[in-house]
This record gives sequence, C-alpha cells and structure tokens, in this order.
Amino acid sequence: MKKMKYPTGQRKYGMLFTPFIIIIQIAILFLQSPVIAQDTNEGKTLMAVFAHPDDEITLGAILNKYAEEGVKVYLVVATDGRFGTNDRTEHVAGDDLAALRREEMQCSANKLGVELIHLKYQDQLRSAEGYDGHMPHIRSLMKDIYDIMERIQPDAIVTFGPDGWSNHMDHRLVGASVTQVFLSKKWEKPINLFYVGRPSNFIEDPERKILAGQNISYLTTKVSYSEKNRNTFIHALACHKSQFGEDGLERMMKRRTDEKRVVYLRKFVGPTESSDSVFN
Repeated sequence: MKKMKYPTGQRKYGMLFTPFIIIIQIAILFLQSPVIAQDTNEGKTLMAVFAHPDDEITLGAILNKYAEEGVKVYLVVATDGRFGTNDRTEHVAGDDLAALRREEMQCSANKLGVELIHLKYQDQLRSAEGYDGHMPHIRSLMKDIYDIMERIQPDAIVTFGPDGWSNHMDHRLVGASVTQVFLSKKWEKPINLFYVGRPSNFIEDPERKILAGQNISYLTTKVSYSEKNRNTFIHALACHKSQFGEDGLERMMKRRTDEKRVVYLRKFVGPTESSDSVFN
C-alpha cells in the first residue's frame, strides 16, 4: 500500500494541532463531571428563626452542615427563656435564668459555627399580661424580624410551622410572625421559606400526631447530614444544661445518636395563578 505524503507545513501544524484537540477534549470531560460541575452553596445566606434558647434542637445538625459548606448561617432567637424551669434542674424563673440561658445559647451557636442574633423579648411573649401586654410585644418582634431580613437578605428561612414542633404557643407565634413578615411584601431577592416538622408516622401517641405531627407527604424537603455534623450538634446540645440536667442530656444525646440523619422540612409554596373559586 502506497503511503500518503503531506506537505512539510501540513505535517508540522497537524502535529501541533493534535495535542491541542486532546487538551480540549479533556477539559470538556472535566466540565461535564458531576463532581466538578455541581452547584455550591458557598456565599448563600440561611436564616433560622426560633422562639427559645435550645430550639435549635430541631435542626442544629443541618445548621452546622450548611455553615461548613460556606453558607452564612444566622440563628435568630426571639426570647430570653426566663420561664424555662423544669423538674430536672433547680433553677428559678427570672433574670438569673435568662442570663444563664443567653450564655448557653451563645455556647451552642459557637459550637455549631453560626452567628447568633439573640433578641430580648420575654419568654411567653408577655401572653399572661393580656392584650395590652402581649400585642405591643409581638408587634415589636415582627418589626425586628422584618429589619433583620432587610439587613441580611437571606436566600432561605427556616422556622416553626403551625404545629410549632411540640405545639408550644411561643413556637407557633414566632413561626406565624415570620410567615406574616415574609408575606408582607414581594422581596427584591427571592427567598425560600421552610417549616421544620416531624412526620406523623414517627409519633406513637394518637393525640400527639394531631397536635404536632405532619403527614410525611407534606415534608418534601429532606436534608441529610453527616456523622460529623451530628456529633457537633450533640456537643452543642450539651451547652443547655439548665434545660436538660445531666441525666436529661445523656438521654437526649443517646436519642440523637440513634436517630436517622435527616431533617424534614415543609416548603412554603405560594399560588402560581389567580382563581375565582375556592374549589379550583
């Protein structure tokens, strides 16, 4: 078979061009790789809003997860927890307990790697003082939440839904307040609003299912976390000694260790079109 001959210039440029094509092909393969091309959360902002010091117990592991991924995580705690007494410890309600719980909350936030915004509203939101005591308190809280949202411009917010996780009135009030602020205007930056929840099938008590459970079909956002995130979260829980006592902390840590590593969230979904009937 006769060998084909090329002009000298064509052979020279062909030899230069071949490695260039190989480099381009390799670059394309890297860009198409799911590891290289995957979305990153770095630079985003997450805002979690809860009622009491220790409410981060509901999703502390994913706060740590996102913080490690480069997300700026803010944990907003509305009240001072001054009435958080129980039969596991001997603390007395009042200013001293409020000061202690503020220290415990900062300890937990530091361990989780999040920035704490601890507001100074009174535990139970002055509900015992009737309309004239409670309403100015809750209205002021809502305006503070609005100002925080305007300032930090979150990409996502997590708070309590109507179940309040445990049906606690403060939880439900804070969650409703966040929701109202979220709905009060069309924000310049799109925000995803989520409610932390517990699947009803995880709750054994029938009454508790009604009061605090959610059918798992509504909890469509399931955020998993690592063993390392869980261990960090457990160490953060240990800050709240005033609420659990030593025995309570051991039981809590054991339960968290045995749990499936996932947090269930329900995303707020607004209407996409107008309608003239409640049955459409």
